Amino acid sequence: MALNSSVTEFILFGLTQDAGKQKAIFGVFLMFYLATLLGNFLIVVTIKTSRTLGSPMYFFLFYLSFADACLSTTTAPRLIVDALSQKKTISYSECMTQVFASHFFGCMGVFVLILMAFDRYVAICKPLRYTTIMSHHVCRVLVILSWVGSCIHASAQLLLALRLPFCGPNVIDHYFCDVQPLLKLACMDTYVINLLDVSNSGAVCMVGFIILLISYVVILYSLRNHSAEGRRKALSTCTSHFIVVVLFFGPCIFMYTRPATTFTIDKMVAVFYTIGTPLLNPLIYTLRNAEVKNAMKKLWCSQV
Repeated sequence: MALNSSVTEFILFGLTQDAGKQKAIFGVFLMFYLATLLGNFLIVVTIKTSRTLGSPMYFFLFYLSFADACLSTTTAPRLIVDALSQKKTISYSECMTQVFASHFFGCMGVFVLILMAFDRYVAICKPLRYTTIMSHHVCRVLVILSWVGSCIHASAQLLLALRLPFCGPNVIDHYFCDVQPLLKLACMDTYVINLLDVSNSGAVCMVGFIILLISYVVILYSLRNHSAEGRRKALSTCTSHFIVVVLFFGPCIFMYTRPATTFTIDKMVAVFYTIGTPLLNPLIYTLRNAEVKNAMKKLWCSQV
C-alpha cells in the first residue's frame, strides 16, 4: 500500500462507457487476444521443436514471441472481461502488479529487438566471425542480461507508482494501470515523479530506437559489397525486423517521451502497442520468412 493512501481499489474507465461499443470491444479484442496467443504459441513451439531453426535469430525470436504473448496477457484479459462487467474494479495490489508486468514484458521486447538487430549486424558485417561472436553461450548471456535489465526498468516504474499517495478519486481513465494515468489521481505534486517516469521509460524507448536505427543504417551501408542474391536475402530479413521496430517503437515514443499531457488518442495508441503489435509480430515474421513457414508446415503436417 502506498504511503498516506486511503484508496484500496481503482475503477478502470476502459476504452468507452457506451454499452453497444463495449459488446463490440468484447468480441473484437477476444478474437485479437486468442489470435495473438495462437500466433506466438505457434512460433514458440515451432522454434523449440524444429532442427532447422537453431540459429541465434530464431533463438531471439522465441523470446520475442514469449514476451509478446505475456505483454498482451497483462492487459487484454482485463479489457475483455471489463467490457461485459458492471463492476470494473481492480485492487491496489493488482494494479501495481499490472504496472510491473506491462513494463517488464514491454522492456523485454525492446531488448530482444536490439539483440535481433545486433545478430543481423554480425551476420551481415562480420560473416566470418559470426559463429564465434554469436555462440549459444553468448546468446544465453545476452538474453539473461535482457531479463535483468527489464526487471530493473519495471522495478523502477513500480517504485514510482508505489510512492504516489491517493486520497479520494480512484477512477483511472484507461483500460489498464500505468504510471501516467495514476499520476492524475495522486494527491501530491507529481512533477518530479513524472520527470523520473519520462526519463526511465522515455530513455528505454528513445535509446533503443536510436540504437536500432543506427544498426540498420550500418547494415544497409555494408550491403553494397554483397552479391545481388545476398543483398535480397539480407534486405528481406531486415525489412521484417524494421517493420516490427517501427510498429512497436512509434507508439512507445509517443506515449513515454512527453510531459504529463493527455490526448484523446492515448488509449488507442496504448492498444496498438500492448495488443496490436504482439498480434502483428507473428504474422510479419512468418509471412515474410520462408524458413519459419517451412518449419511450421513440417511440424504441423507431421503432427496431423
